[in-house]
Amino acid sequence: MNTTEAYGATLLRVSLGTIFVAHSAYLKVIVFTVPGTVAFFESLGLPAIAAYGVIIAEMVGGAMLILGIRVRETALVLGMVALGATWAHWGAGWVFNNEGGGWEYPLFLAISCAVQALLGPGELRVSLPALRPQHA
Repeated sequence: MNTTEAYGATLLRVSLGTIFVAHSAYLKVIVFTVPGTVAFFESLGLPAIAAYGVIIAEMVGGAMLILGIRVRETALVLGMVALGATWAHWGAGWVFNNEGGGWEYPLFLAISCAVQALLGPGELRVSLPALRPQHA
C-alpha cells in the first residue's frame, strides 16, 4: 500500500470510528436515551440486551477504530451492527431522513466497514504488543 492509500485508509478508519462513537453516544444515549433505545429494540422483537450490546459495540468499536486497534476485526463487527440497523430501518424506505429513519445511511456504514476491513488500519495507529503465550 502506498502512502496516499495508507492515509486514505486512516482517514476512513478515524471517520468511521468517530461516526460510530458519536452516533451511539449522542443519538442512542442522549437523544433517544438508553431506555428509549431498549424500547425500540424490543418493538422490533429483539431482546433488551441487544440494545446494550449495540451501544457498547458502537462506542468501544468506534474508539478502537479511532485508535487503530484490531481494525479489520472491529470493522467486521461494526459492519454486522450496521447491517442490523439496515434491517431495522428497512420498512422506513431508502432515505434516512424519512420518518423512522431509512436504510441508506446504515447500509453505507456497513459497506464502509467492509472496505475498512479489506484495507486494514492504514497509518497512525496505536501499536500494542502481540498477545502471544510465553513459552518456557
